[in-house]
Amino acid sequence: MSWFESFVLGLVQGLTEFLPISSSAHLRLTAAFAGWHDPGAAFTAISQIGTEAAVLIYFRKDIARIVSAWFRSLTDKEMRADHDAQMGWLVIVGSIPIGVLGITLKDQIEGPFRDLRLIATTLIVMGIVLGIADRLAARDEDGGRHRAVKERKTLKDLGIRDGLIYGFCQAMALIPGVSRSGATISGGLLMGYTRESAARYSFLLAIPAVLASGAYELKDVGEGHVSWGPTIFATVVAFFVGYAVIAWFMKFITTKSFMPFVYYRVALGILIFILVSTGVLSPHAGESAG
Repeated sequence: MSWFESFVLGLVQGLTEFLPISSSAHLRLTAAFAGWHDPGAAFTAISQIGTEAAVLIYFRKDIARIVSAWFRSLTDKEMRADHDAQMGWLVIVGSIPIGVLGITLKDQIEGPFRDLRLIATTLIVMGIVLGIADRLAARDEDGGRHRAVKERKTLKDLGIRDGLIYGFCQAMALIPGVSRSGATISGGLLMGYTRESAARYSFLLAIPAVLASGAYELKDVGEGHVSWGPTIFATVVAFFVGYAVIAWFMKFITTKSFMPFVYYRVALGILIFILVSTGVLSPHAGESAG
């Protein structure tokens, strides 16, 4: 992998990680369209550490409060009723599904799941799911001629059941094209949470999963065409770009709909199917050398 490739892929990672359009799919597609080797699951997981560092800084006050309350709750029974302490436990509970499935499906994640036809399918299907979830949220928020405005849930309403559902939604993102944020935000909206609450928990929930995945994949750097230097460079680029994107996105969702992302996902999925079916693009482009 050249330094230019690592810069472009780091830029793509930073731009797409927090948007509901799948960063892993865009890394795979960028390499395929450019005629580069597939960067692979290890590069993807490690570069995500950069964007996750952006989450740690952006939500540093929330995270510090949650971690502090969680540790105190281990010895102080009264603290166990504290919302921040409960959030700490809910992030742990919600991380279980992706941890178990990530290890169980490791071979599929690094192989069959990277087929461009599967990526196109998940882009379209999950785009439609996000669109439905967004429309339901808009209907509750706006009400209607014969319908009153319905109050949506916030993170104070989050319990173990919903936390696990969020967790299984996040685990779906093991398939490129699903999108970690897209799946968890869609799940949150369908469960009746506000856009801001769904996005906030989505980003907090990703922290242990992404850091653990990145650390696990460190052993594979240096194998094949991906080396340490370009990987670290891409991770740093992803951090700076990701921080800017997350700041913009959290403001965007307070007043805007997710529909632009829905249209983009569906259009991209259809384009990939057309390119693959006409032979312009191989469904396994770059894999043989990756």
